[in-house]
Amino acid sequence: MIKEDRMLLSFLADKARQCESRGMISSTGFLDLRQQAMARQWCAQNGVQRFALYGGYEEAERRLCAFFPDYVPWDGASPELSWFADNPQDEPLTLLRASHSGRIELSHGDYLGSLLGLGIKRAPIGDILVRPDGCDIVVEQAMGRFLHENYSQAGRTPLQVQLHPVSDIDISQIRFEEFTDTVASLRLDNLIAAGFRAPRSRAADAIRAGLVFADGAAAEKPDAAVGKGCRLVWRGKGKVLLSQVGQTTKKGRIFVRFRRYL
Repeated sequence: MIKEDRMLLSFLADKARQCESRGMISSTGFLDLRQQAMARQWCAQNGVQRFALYGGYEEAERRLCAFFPDYVPWDGASPELSWFADNPQDEPLTLLRASHSGRIELSHGDYLGSLLGLGIKRAPIGDILVRPDGCDIVVEQAMGRFLHENYSQAGRTPLQVQLHPVSDIDISQIRFEEFTDTVASLRLDNLIAAGFRAPRSRAADAIRAGLVFADGAAAEKPDAAVGKGCRLVWRGKGKVLLSQVGQTTKKGRIFVRFRRYL
């Protein structure tokens, strides 16, 4: 196990103990998909059930691992979302909305590079949703206050920044394309191959190499079954949603529809 992984596991243990001993919500910084899979595994191995991987909105890619004390109701789907909505004083995240004139379109890399250029680390910064005249940036509360005072440009483009509740994030700016295909069966390697338009052998190799995630969990078996609504990520290639499973063709293949995020 590499040093960074050992540090993450130690940090998870510290945050879980802090939640239990102090009776308060505690959370890590933002985790990438691989780190989220490690967090899920650590919680399962240590019997921790009252936790959530939370990024401010349902389709978030970067998420922090939050631990919840006994007084937080823990039933239903995504209980953390309803808790933070009803108890904004506990919300660990905020939204930094950056705007500019729109004469020059900036990319995700432009915003991320300018943020890191301020000397801050990646961990307090979540997803960055780009629009033609700016972007929405999900950040930890303390980092939001710092950026509100110090973040004023990306490259040579001046920015105007405002703080908003994270619930104000503009998910309409998430760009995607939809397309259909047919697969021999709803096994993981078939769907990764179709969703990313790659040979099935290459998809299977990526799964075995630990590069593929299904609904945020590391996928290990090429023949694992996948159902409608599953979000599939191939590290370095992007994310697709299996949005529909249709009828079977006369040759026994299954119609599927994907939403691929750009």
